[in-house]
Amino acid sequence: MVETDLSKKWNYLRKILERSGPFDTEAFTPSSDTLDFLHNTCKILVIGAGGLGCELLKDLAMMGFKNIDVIDMDTIELSNLNRQFLFRRKDIGKSKAETAAEFINKRIPGTKVTPHFCKIQDYDESFYRQFHIVVSGLDSIVARRWINGMLISLVRLEEDGTVDQSSVIPMIDGGTEGFKGNARVIFPTLNACIDCNLDLFPPQISYPLCTIANTPRLPEHCIEYVKIIQWDKENPFKCALDGDDPEHVSWVYEKAQERANIYNITGLSYRLVQGVLKNIIPAVSSTNAVIAAVCATEVFKIATSCYEALNNYFVFNDIDGIYTYKFEAEKNPKCLACSTVPRMISINNPSSMTLQDLIDYLCTNVEFQMKSPGITTMINGKNKTLYMSTVKSIEEQTRSNLTLSLHELNLSDGQELIIADATNPNSIVVKLKFTDNEVEMY
Repeated sequence: MVETDLSKKWNYLRKILERSGPFDTEAFTPSSDTLDFLHNTCKILVIGAGGLGCELLKDLAMMGFKNIDVIDMDTIELSNLNRQFLFRRKDIGKSKAETAAEFINKRIPGTKVTPHFCKIQDYDESFYRQFHIVVSGLDSIVARRWINGMLISLVRLEEDGTVDQSSVIPMIDGGTEGFKGNARVIFPTLNACIDCNLDLFPPQISYPLCTIANTPRLPEHCIEYVKIIQWDKENPFKCALDGDDPEHVSWVYEKAQERANIYNITGLSYRLVQGVLKNIIPAVSSTNAVIAAVCATEVFKIATSCYEALNNYFVFNDIDGIYTYKFEAEKNPKCLACSTVPRMISINNPSSMTLQDLIDYLCTNVEFQMKSPGITTMINGKNKTLYMSTVKSIEEQTRSNLTLSLHELNLSDGQELIIADATNPNSIVVKLKFTDNEVEMY
């Protein structure tokens, strides 16, 4: 009796997978083997177990995917409970990945969700190579770019230079901003990747330093003051500020509240501190549900070939009614992540431009948007580290280079720089082009 009930559970999928339809792809053959593939072979990686991640895990498990891994570095907070429905009050303080996996495994018999309570950067190529499809529900552009770079690095080429299709791991990326959301389908190196359309991401909100330091008027000004000035000055934990560390957030909240009291500024809260530190936009449950459903549907279409996958970008907006559209984002031939062509940086006056100016450009330019680039190059046949902030001993040794001009650093026209950054698991190459035109870098 139990076996019969379980068998009937997937009848709605059999109607799709075991008979032909008007939208079938050429690769699709109606068969009972496809459902067996979903159940027993196909491995899906869900990145993020937050608002989107909870919806994704539920949708994928109920669509027949039984081998799912989920990775998330965060723990559950009280503010999560209004939309992250796999969690309860008793779960506050626990790992999101572990709690979500336990809930799904218990609620949907036969499903095996394996949790990973860590950063995506903690795993190497061998871990990511085991999955058929990766679907992400991240709230971080840096993390998106990192996993994008990782999947690109897994692509192998045949002897004739063509892409080995078996090495391509599709990524379905979803994102929400209040009542707006988007989903995209990425086949690494074959169509537009995350970095190809980096300028589509909204610019980060910034506040003038003079306002933050001298005439704060908003609670955000107080938070930014502690983040930019006070943290480096006092360095309470002897490390970089981490918006995911509760102790760091609490310290910033306490100091920001003290500054807010001095200037009679109200409205400061722990949640606002988190939002400013991590550039978080308030989430809406209904938007998460819609985008997760779109992403899960694309995973199903790619895994079964029963319908053509989205090509390749879907946008959702329900601020004033419901409005959706899709378009094909074009592959950027000069993309930092998926192109093999070094990016050219034009520099007008290498005698006055310092290394710090170059680093600032890499961080603020919409085509690069780096976080803390480390730069090395070859000079006279020898590898030389110009600057690296992530290793304390090297940072101390190379700090003096920041004030030197590019000419003083013996950098020449056509010089190739190798740049490592948190936005990509692999180093990228840029080439300097010294010009005589009276224009700034583009």
